[in-house]
Amino acid sequence: MASSWETIVVDGQSMDVYLSMPDQPGPFPAVVVSHHGGGVDQFIRETTDRLAAEGYVVAAPNLFHRFSVEMLAERTQRVQHMSDPDIIADINATVDFLQEHKSVNGQRIGITGFCMGGRVTWLAAATIPNITAAVPYYGGNLMVTWGQGKKTPFELTEGINCPVLFHFGEVDENPSQEDIRKLDDALTRMGKTHRFYTYPGADHAFMDYTAARYQKAASEISWPRTLEFFSQHLKIST
Repeated sequence: MASSWETIVVDGQSMDVYLSMPDQPGPFPAVVVSHHGGGVDQFIRETTDRLAAEGYVVAAPNLFHRFSVEMLAERTQRVQHMSDPDIIADINATVDFLQEHKSVNGQRIGITGFCMGGRVTWLAAATIPNITAAVPYYGGNLMVTWGQGKKTPFELTEGINCPVLFHFGEVDENPSQEDIRKLDDALTRMGKTHRFYTYPGADHAFMDYTAARYQKAASEISWPRTLEFFSQHLKIST
């Protein structure tokens, strides 16, 4: 497995992307990893590497590339500077980069993300037709817009045309149990292929082993489900 930092130009600005690839020759399916409030940190990079080890070309774009040092200073405030049109542009550029990569099967590109990245995953699945599988982890704030967004990710649900696997923590307040019911009802009403899992006693950020709310049981159960889901929808059966 090889990893590197690459640069993509989005709206005239440079965006750094952490790229991880299998050692064998491709083409491979690809996955975009959308980061949490910590950015492309140790957890996100190692998650990207873990997916690459399973046979994917994986890209984790730095969605904070437009931010100043001052905007990045307080982690809990970073999402206040996010804008949905910028997010869509960044993920679109990452998908384009993967589709043009010689080691990628451009017809099979999935996306996953954690916390704010879970929200990004839903938003991307609803607005980018080239995404063929989506796995949000505890994505909150789906009922609100960010920045210059005109519709919430929830209001854009009709645009989702790929299978969705969503992981939730039982005691998480954002997304809450009420949010989960609304999301499930909307996807069901619209005939969207989806599966939701809620993990007992798990809070927000249960996957992040560097954080206080990490829950080993939820992490170890949800990850194989994610791998199975991506394998089913992104890998070509032989």
